[in-house]
Amino acid sequence: MNLGEPIASGNTANIYLYENKIIKIFKDHLPATEPEYEARKQRVAYGSGLRVPNIIDVRKTNGKQAIIMEYVEGNTLGELLIKNMNQVESFLERSVDIHMEIHNVRVEALELMNVKLQRQIESVKGLDEQIKGALIKKLASMNVENRLCHGDFHLYNLIKSGDDITIIDWVDASAGDPRADVCRTYLLYTQVSNDIAELYLKLYCEKSGLSKGEILEWLPIIAAARLSENVETESSDRLMEIINQWKEMEEL
Repeated sequence: MNLGEPIASGNTANIYLYENKIIKIFKDHLPATEPEYEARKQRVAYGSGLRVPNIIDVRKTNGKQAIIMEYVEGNTLGELLIKNMNQVESFLERSVDIHMEIHNVRVEALELMNVKLQRQIESVKGLDEQIKGALIKKLASMNVENRLCHGDFHLYNLIKSGDDITIIDWVDASAGDPRADVCRTYLLYTQVSNDIAELYLKLYCEKSGLSKGEILEWLPIIAAARLSENVETESSDRLMEIINQWKEMEEL
């Protein structure tokens, strides 16, 4: 099957558009169970009634593990924002409404966020063991809810088609506390713009009734988990600064 050139590429997979379907072909270093594991998360989100691309099949394509899913035509809110920066509040407000819709879904069939976060923190190389222990202890003290959390929610994972918006990229979804999911989004936005991060957080707090403090209490935990991802565009020094500031406040 000649898929042509990928329309997107990441650490785990290449994405192709073929015969009006999206074909996500996973890279060889991933376990054979990864496509079905990821597809199950997306099926849970789709089955909850959220606007999510439907999974068509999970099978080998050109000898490699792949997920085949519905193609959603349109532009991401991130792409649209670049062309319409004067509408930043409108785009963020719409995204907050969608984020809250996700968090209103109760789930039992996904990995618990707290389990995932602990595993990530434990895997970080070079992080002081005392700090790891303190972060894991703090994580254990945090509220646990079986709410659907996207895990990588931002404007580039929202595709606008007419008046509809579809939520994509469910690979990091879990069942957990919405405040941690919001904190993750806040942390991602601070990579590019503190103003956008603060506006997003303000809007979410206003609409949800949560306080900024309740959400940012998760920040050192989310920063430490983020360290485990080894993302090229993320600064490990920045993440360590967040953790060290918390450490100094706690006087570990």
